[in-house]
Amino acid sequence: MDEKLQNSRRNTLKLLAMGSAAGVVGLFDSSEARADVYETPSYQKGAKPVTITKVRAIATAPGGLNLVVVKVETSEPGLYGIGCATFMQRAALVVTAVDVFLNDFCVGRDVDNIDDMWMSAYVSSYWRNGPVLNNALSGLDEALWDIKGKRAKMPVYQLLGGRSRLNVDTYAHVQGRTFEAIAEGVQKATEQGFRHVRIQQGGYGGVGTFQTPPDFKTANYARQTDGYSDTGEYLRRVPQMFEHVRKVCGEKVELLHDMHEQVEPIQAINMIKALEPYRPFFIEDPFSPENMGWFKKLRAATSVPLAMGELFNNINEFRDPMAEQLFDFIRIHISQIGGITPAMKVARLGEWYNVRTAWHGPADTSPVGYQANNHIDLAIYNFGIQEQQTIPQRVRDVFPGSPEVKNGYFIVTDEPGLGIDINEKEAAKYPINYKGMATVRKNDGTILKP
Repeated sequence: MDEKLQNSRRNTLKLLAMGSAAGVVGLFDSSEARADVYETPSYQKGAKPVTITKVRAIATAPGGLNLVVVKVETSEPGLYGIGCATFMQRAALVVTAVDVFLNDFCVGRDVDNIDDMWMSAYVSSYWRNGPVLNNALSGLDEALWDIKGKRAKMPVYQLLGGRSRLNVDTYAHVQGRTFEAIAEGVQKATEQGFRHVRIQQGGYGGVGTFQTPPDFKTANYARQTDGYSDTGEYLRRVPQMFEHVRKVCGEKVELLHDMHEQVEPIQAINMIKALEPYRPFFIEDPFSPENMGWFKKLRAATSVPLAMGELFNNINEFRDPMAEQLFDFIRIHISQIGGITPAMKVARLGEWYNVRTAWHGPADTSPVGYQANNHIDLAIYNFGIQEQQTIPQRVRDVFPGSPEVKNGYFIVTDEPGLGIDINEKEAAKYPINYKGMATVRKNDGTILKP
């Protein structure tokens, strides 16, 4: 018989022979007795402490757009995490914030205390909520969740509560110069399995589809490369576009449209009212963040669902509009507000007010950022829809484990952590370059806010 088992039985007999319950309790309560009789199960022991040894930024542009990823290395050999810190238009500044500030700030800290580290970094600059520091913080935050999942040998969505749905429903993007081309694109998207499609004629505000040159270009005012939007024509076209697509593609497909904040608030209200017969799934960004006061007027005027928030920096910017149910979809760019930790707080708040999520996911989000989006989408109850982008093979070569889309769903794997990695050798082949948001002007040269 095993010697340890023999000792355990002998100890038990001794205790029973004493005939005193108090004696039994007292002896079992001693550390020596517990060591002989009871061995702590592995699940009760917990993981040994792991600390951060290095935090650094990796900048790359394999698809032509600047992407920034943060890599957090640890005291456990081979264990690291990655997170998205992509602020395409100011990528070099985020790299500096990570390498100069976050590395010194984080080295030696326990990787497990994510919320504490997030809040500590958030308030340590005193002035906060800027997109540069928030993106740097997002890279750290997502990397720490990646590490936690790897240590637990579980995907991040399991740590957030487990699956709430099969997979992550997405919407495709279709744009064209003509209504006919747009309708054809919607038909192709539905044939590929997409149930939701965002439709745009040209760029935002119809950029690239107006044939008459604007006065500011003929007068050589501003740059000739600046975009041009004929606001009146754009406002007339959008209802016509929805009408044509509905006639060709039917009622089953859900249609979305992004106004990108490029018209006056009262113009936006009138146009959205005109879209009611065509049942938009949502209209995105009718107003800029500076015009939030107009949402009450818009909500009173129309029943069309609204999506808002990709330009918000502070999670508190979502509180009052959601409590007043002024929009229907939370349109957060997750790295812009600081990562998974704050996004989960906003999502949980939205559940109380029946406001659903529609995380921002354009091409200037890294595949790491897509994975962060998807893990939250899979776990939360009030998921609405996820923006989808096609990931080119060159980008996939840099980011092994990039998410796949099948039948209109992002497929989330059960790989530990975020389930994605970065090939630094491949990433180094594609250095970043300056990228700013395209400037769009009215006919007279006045700049339109994006």
